[in-house]
Amino acid sequence: MKNTPLILPALAAAFLSLPSCVQESVTEGPSVPAVDSGGPVPSPSVMSQKPAPLSPEAGESIRVGGDMIAVVSGADGNFSAGPCSIDTPLPAGYPAPTPPGAIEIKTYPSVRRAVVSGRGSPDAGMNSAFWPLFNHIKGHDIAMTSPVEMDYTGLQPGERALPSEWSMAFLYRTPELNQTGEEGKVSVRDADPVTVLAIGMKGDYSMALVRRGMEQLESWLATHPEWKADGNWRSLYYNGPALFWWNKWAEVQIPIARK
Repeated sequence: MKNTPLILPALAAAFLSLPSCVQESVTEGPSVPAVDSGGPVPSPSVMSQKPAPLSPEAGESIRVGGDMIAVVSGADGNFSAGPCSIDTPLPAGYPAPTPPGAIEIKTYPSVRRAVVSGRGSPDAGMNSAFWPLFNHIKGHDIAMTSPVEMDYTGLQPGERALPSEWSMAFLYRTPELNQTGEEGKVSVRDADPVTVLAIGMKGDYSMALVRRGMEQLESWLATHPEWKADGNWRSLYYNGPALFWWNKWAEVQIPIARK
């Protein structure tokens, strides 16, 4: 079996009281449009001949590569992509998750985040960062949202590359649930709106998954010189540890800007 970061049994037990998401592989028929825009989506060969689109509005996504026909349907709190589903609400105004294999440009609104930071291996640190965040939202009677966000400061491409610093964030659905400030190890901050290049991923929540996504997004940026990376790498994890690693849905993202 694949090596994965250990998840303490108590961690899984804590998550069992929260909404769970069941994820499987995503496949779609060739005639299904990627976005319900009132008409069929052009074939990938046609799409590749078009110039890159302008940035989407906050809360919106534009499919720009990878699987051009994968579909996310449903509404917040009940998203699905083929046989996949997410039944945990996202923060208000967040764009829908990107299906595995698809590449999208997405714009996120400002969001209030409870953050714990660390150094060293994020794979090992996720376990210790979880508990202060879980106790924080439990103490304030704040419902769990999806995803959990990981940010990686100074992370560069490379087979064994690690960030100089990382952070894990639980997201408030709306900002009025609690004030910003410091609460022990937890820092409550408002993140600025951001436009990102994102790829949907499926598998173990680890740096190996992050590096695979980075490689594919770096390849996309190399063929679209009108865009440039404009921030630190990050990952979005949509599922709790109760699920098997091969059923988990994630995204790898990099903030971008037009040159």
